[in-house]
Amino acid sequence: MTLSPDTETHTGTPNTAAPARGKRPKQGEPVIDRALSLLAVFSDRRRALTLSELARHADMPAPTALRLISRLVAWGALERLDDGRYVVGVRLWEVASLSPRGHGVREIALPYLEDLFEVTRHHVLLAVRDNEQAVLIERLSSKDATEVAYRVGGRAPLRSTAVGLVLLAGADQQFQETIMAKPPEKEPGVAEMPEGQLRRTLSDVRRTGIAMIRRSHPSMTVSVASPVFDAQGSVVAALSIVVPDGSTPPNVLAPAVRAAARAVSRNLGHQAAVSADVRTHSRG
Repeated sequence: MTLSPDTETHTGTPNTAAPARGKRPKQGEPVIDRALSLLAVFSDRRRALTLSELARHADMPAPTALRLISRLVAWGALERLDDGRYVVGVRLWEVASLSPRGHGVREIALPYLEDLFEVTRHHVLLAVRDNEQAVLIERLSSKDATEVAYRVGGRAPLRSTAVGLVLLAGADQQFQETIMAKPPEKEPGVAEMPEGQLRRTLSDVRRTGIAMIRRSHPSMTVSVASPVFDAQGSVVAALSIVVPDGSTPPNVLAPAVRAAARAVSRNLGHQAAVSADVRTHSRG
């Protein structure tokens, strides 16, 4: 793997290249914001990109993108493949692994996830909330497990996933109202939930400690999730299992998921209170 600059659209030195016509850098935009906008271009469907693709998706001139990309490569946030395309660098994963809401919760939860996985032999998930989405921080899966929509590090909507409903139910009222005021995201294979039904569902999740979602895409599955609490009683994560629909009744899955989530919560210092209606202080 080489770290040489991409010469696809670049001539001369990075500091003297003129911006492309009609694509001058935004006035007053901090350099760090422009660098982050380049990193934000990467997604499940865009894992390896050329210089021109990065510049186009980030809406900046190619010479400007090249200067920033060169610095990101030098630091390790990006890596350049032999074919000239760029991918996310391992250094970013190293930094992200230090997140207490990611690695810290995952480290404590992992033994319980493994126990639950041994029982189900399908998928066991752990997710946290970041702004208006759930981020999957761990997934244990057998080689024969049914196909699921989300990967570790991937983002999932709050309104149409079991882990998302748990995290949304634990959020503060103002945040919930903000989410419910927005049009629901189109989620393949999941029926849209009207606002009234969503409010009742969130109330049930807080009361029972269980959220359930059935979906038909990418496969017929049922997901059951339960909240993980910290020492202050805030919902800091959602623990879930995903199995083929019809393989195991949800009322059989729910106690196992809830027990695992409670065990993780106890190890985070949580002491169960009389009321289960506890709000979270997750980021966002």
